[in-house]
Amino acid sequence: MFKIIALVACLAVFVSAEYYLADHHHHDDHHVDYHAHPKYKFEYGVKDAHTGDHKSQWEHRDGDIVVGTYTLDEADGTHRIVTYNSDDHHGFQAHVQRVGHAHHPHGESWSNIEQHH
Repeated sequence: MFKIIALVACLAVFVSAEYYLADHHHHDDHHVDYHAHPKYKFEYGVKDAHTGDHKSQWEHRDGDIVVGTYTLDEADGTHRIVTYNSDDHHGFQAHVQRVGHAHHPHGESWSNIEQHH
């Protein structure tokens, strides 16, 4: 888990440094252009056998166009895949897919458990 946190932290430093260097390389007066053309790519993933936490994400942005996908294993045993895109013409759109069959623990259902108030 520490490796993933370190990877995300390194990525954040890299992206910040890239914007910093790009901005200061072109401007001698240290002016920050907050309206500059945004462009980035990132990717991360977690696969923790101890906790069962499995997820991943990637995203690319070039100006107003953003595309990406994230996946995760749900508690019921299914796998969720979300593919999304966004632009200034269509807005944000997402396609959600659920793969597999949900499995629920056997035993008492919630409605059969005596409620104490």
